[in-house]
Amino acid sequence: MKDRAGYLVDMSPAPPRSAFTLRERRIIERLRAPVLVQRWLTSLPYNFEERGETLRSFRGVVRVGKAHCLEGALSAATILEQHGYPPILLDFESIDDLDHVVFLFRENGRYGAVARSRDPGLHGRKPRFRTVRDLVYSYVDAYVDRTGRINGYGIFDLRALRVDWRLSPRNVWALERALIENEHRAMTTSDRRYRLWHERYLRYKRRHPDGRPKYYPNRHQWL
Repeated sequence: MKDRAGYLVDMSPAPPRSAFTLRERRIIERLRAPVLVQRWLTSLPYNFEERGETLRSFRGVVRVGKAHCLEGALSAATILEQHGYPPILLDFESIDDLDHVVFLFRENGRYGAVARSRDPGLHGRKPRFRTVRDLVYSYVDAYVDRTGRINGYGIFDLRALRVDWRLSPRNVWALERALIENEHRAMTTSDRRYRLWHERYLRYKRRHPDGRPKYYPNRHQWL
């Protein structure tokens, strides 16, 4: 089934609050809105996967206290689902095969996002965007680094996934496979604009090898 927004419903229903541990429930009860979840995710250390690749559920993230982008998106989906938001992910495809995944939400008919990244320009967005495509475009400049450039995006409803992506104590690799196989819409961006931001990024990294750029003009749109 699909709801009025076209999202799948009742395929993998949200667990009752009692299914969560006391620690998890306290986090859920405190983080009632996307902006609060964004602050929580930003406060967590980034998961650089020093001991091997991981794909932890919300439960796993709470246990270890760190998250990478997909783990952050899963955690946001689990938390905000408990407050009435559909658990929807937005996956950005890049020419270098290094995708970025965010939690997609809608308020007052406008789209926004919650996200965790090594780069602050790829964190969440305020719900100001009329279409998902407009939201994706807000990430185009910040996505440009040495090799990255957005060339497509896909929307994925986590309720269609027949694995416990919310509370599994194990890595949920089935989600990664599902995102890869999910339909993506191609996206064309300006070559001239790409070259401008690519050159600026390289100049910045020469001056600040360990820095993370925040020089983007759309910072007022960040969550």
